[in-house]
Amino acid sequence: MKSFSLLLLVTFLTISFANAQFDDKFYFPVKAWKPMEGIAFEEVSIKTDTVTLNGIFLKPTGKPKATVLFFHGAGGNVSTYTFMTKPLVDRGFQVFMIDFRGYGKSTGKPTHINVAQDGQVVFDYLINRKDVKNTKLIVFGASLGSQIATKIAKDNQSKVNALVLEGSLSSFTDIALLYAPEEQHAVIKQYLVSPYAAKEDVKALTNMPKLIVHSKEDKEAPIVGSEIIYNNAVGQKEFWTFEGQHLGGMKADANTYITKIEALVK
Repeated sequence: MKSFSLLLLVTFLTISFANAQFDDKFYFPVKAWKPMEGIAFEEVSIKTDTVTLNGIFLKPTGKPKATVLFFHGAGGNVSTYTFMTKPLVDRGFQVFMIDFRGYGKSTGKPTHINVAQDGQVVFDYLINRKDVKNTKLIVFGASLGSQIATKIAKDNQSKVNALVLEGSLSSFTDIALLYAPEEQHAVIKQYLVSPYAAKEDVKALTNMPKLIVHSKEDKEAPIVGSEIIYNNAVGQKEFWTFEGQHLGGMKADANTYITKIEALVK
């Protein structure tokens, strides 16, 4: 996965063009799938008005404990995030992973707006599947995916049972401000404004359990982003930290991580 440091370097080199579109500085699609030996899945294509979104559905043996809708981060594609989702499947969860536009086998080009629109299309598709109906639903956002995950949770509160965020960014604007020199902050605030932000959307989730996870050593998405989201969250919430790399919670302690997720839907 490309580092957010590189992302920001590119952004700041071009930020003098005040009317430019900066969405493409946040997304790094990879088309080729990584080999997924030993992982059984159903491949799914979802057509929107203009693009085809591709995803995979991983299922456990027996009746699932719950359904997880997983939104990945800025780089890679669904095949590069199975290290986060296979442990869930091994513990009895079914997991639906979707690629944003331009990622993997999905067509089109991602922007903040169309990723959010596509997220809702995918959500609507998922909850209407026979094998998902009557299961509890967890929305899970990894890194950049925390933005769309929190928005989807906010917009569908009556149908979502819990929200899990790992390696979160508080907003697209905040991650830029974190690295930018002070003299660039005014320009960033004016022109690099996200149409939605996890730190704001989480405030609406008053009745939804939330698990926020972050590495204390994260250098790609500093822990301050998750701290802001956690502090803004109301109702049932937990902040779990671990030692390791960005999005390394499952590798650091899968048993503790999954036990905490199980507790959200009991």
